[in-house]
Amino acid sequence: MPAIMRNPILPGFYPDPSICRVGADYYLVNSTFEYFPGLPIFHSRDLVHWRQIGHVLDRPSQLPLDGVRPSGGLYAPTIRHRSGVFYVINTLVDGQTRRGNFIVSATNPAGPWSEPVWLDDAPGIDPSLFFDDDGRVWYVGQRLASPGLYEGHSEIWLQELDLAAMRLIGDKQTLWSGALHGAIWAEGPHLYKIQGRYYLMIAEGGTGHDHAVTIARSNHVSGPYESYTRNPILTHRHLGRDYPIACAGHADLVDTLNGEWWMVLLATRPYGGNYYNLGRETFLAPVRWEDGWPTISPGSGKIEWEYPAPDLPAHPWPTLPACDHFDAPTLAFCWNMLRAPREEFWSLAERPGFLRLRLRPQMLTEFATPSFIGRRQQHINFAARTVMDFTPDAAHECAGMVLLQNNDFHFRMVVTQTDAHAVIRVIKREKGRETILAEQPAARTRHYLKIEAVGQEYGFYFAATPEVWQPLAERADGRILSPQIAGGFVGTYVGMYASSNGQVSANYADFDWFEYQGA
Repeated sequence: MPAIMRNPILPGFYPDPSICRVGADYYLVNSTFEYFPGLPIFHSRDLVHWRQIGHVLDRPSQLPLDGVRPSGGLYAPTIRHRSGVFYVINTLVDGQTRRGNFIVSATNPAGPWSEPVWLDDAPGIDPSLFFDDDGRVWYVGQRLASPGLYEGHSEIWLQELDLAAMRLIGDKQTLWSGALHGAIWAEGPHLYKIQGRYYLMIAEGGTGHDHAVTIARSNHVSGPYESYTRNPILTHRHLGRDYPIACAGHADLVDTLNGEWWMVLLATRPYGGNYYNLGRETFLAPVRWEDGWPTISPGSGKIEWEYPAPDLPAHPWPTLPACDHFDAPTLAFCWNMLRAPREEFWSLAERPGFLRLRLRPQMLTEFATPSFIGRRQQHINFAARTVMDFTPDAAHECAGMVLLQNNDFHFRMVVTQTDAHAVIRVIKREKGRETILAEQPAARTRHYLKIEAVGQEYGFYFAATPEVWQPLAERADGRILSPQIAGGFVGTYVGMYASSNGQVSANYADFDWFEYQGA
């Protein structure tokens, strides 16, 4: 029986995938928006099993995310390789100190990666690199059309890049505005040269339900480009809003040593209605070339849950533990923070075997870097639990667990102090307004906390002794964690949080372990 691959290949908030092959190895990066470290990088030998080997941007000096709004920050990256060097080109949106398009490089994809080189006069977003056979290097990106004929009217443009000097040279040339008449948001471009022809593949239609992949080709890198008469080559917008895979688009192509072609792309898994708390995820689909054009997912034309695996030797990686005991000297790759951590608010050394979060004035409700460390929700049904040592000293101090979509849409389950005693609360924040869903007296020092999800119903539990769980709030409506309600482009995070809510504090919370299990 042939081996089977299952979608998504990267579940949870892993949008805008870009891929490159170096020999028998495949490397993939994703957007991360306001989260730090930025741009996770994954490695595979078979296109099915992936392991994270690091982040492209893992130093605050590389990533000035200070004050970035929710769903600002790092948009669609592209990864490419040439002559032993890896390049990632990317956009920083709405940065306070820097913004625009930049390039980083590395000889080892696991890092370290260079400091960013910012490109002058490179308007727009979603840049990509193309290395031509003649040694020339091309920048291809998206920009608003000028004059714009309608809202969302954008175009794909090209300019030569002097790779040694890291600067754009020559004239800018407009290549394409998309396949459909009146197409909106032509973006996410990638150039390829296949059997002597240049192919320009883009996303159009916006990042939601109408998302699509379209393609054009030319005999010359600068065009003119001929739009494929059967565009879009991939979309799910015609399948209805109740179809279980939606928003398919923003793709990149890769070939194997065996001559197969595959596409990585983003898509969503709506549940509980047209809501996708997990965000946009990375999917994989086979590609077959016919009459000089690609056919995606031959036989169905849509992304399937399963396909025969690529004709490559299976190469699974060791399974990651479900529980992080915080015994390592550095945080595991799964953990992220918000924006740019200009001070270390966490420690793995001050109390060995624990993650210590310092209470600081920054709050989750601000465009700031609070004492928050979280990981992606990757399953529709899951359970996350932790144990925390924390004694609040004042009413403004709190620590606990968080389900985060953005600053104005989230749940906090925190231990805090009232006039009489410590309490544990579940707080729902929706449209910037807060509601206490439940409150109970809490143990004074050690707190066991658990969040469970069954579809769009989230439950919050606490215990004073292991596994003796008491319900705090059950069946909370989780749809506020979906971009359809909260807005933006990111998925839900679950993690640990501590704050002194605008006050100065010397207190801290110690987390002994954190476990996440999907069902």
